[in-house]
Amino acid sequence: MSTTVENIQRQISENPILIYMKGTPQLPQCGFSAQTVQALMACGERFAFVNVLDNPDIRAELPKVANWPTFPQLWVEGELVGGCDIVVEMYQNGELETLVKEAAARAGASEGDAQA
Repeated sequence: MSTTVENIQRQISENPILIYMKGTPQLPQCGFSAQTVQALMACGERFAFVNVLDNPDIRAELPKVANWPTFPQLWVEGELVGGCDIVVEMYQNGELETLVKEAAARAGASEGDAQA
């Protein structure tokens, strides 16, 4: 049985583009998650997600692992990109699309909109 921290580390390492959010990409459960996933979806690449509302252990432990207190959290190639404000700003200036497309290309066109 793996610990929650080990599970988080596995999710981050196995998914080149991963968002920890409240809700799902199709049904976000908070405005910040909705804005972040909308910016991410506009980049046109597939990504994995974890609904922290369905995973209270991850919701409790991830802020400690990431040293980032809030959700959503976007992770690309094992690195925390940031939350809503950072992701939206990166989308608006074109950085997000470049980052996401490069990560997807390196991953060899990732597996799809799968839950991590």
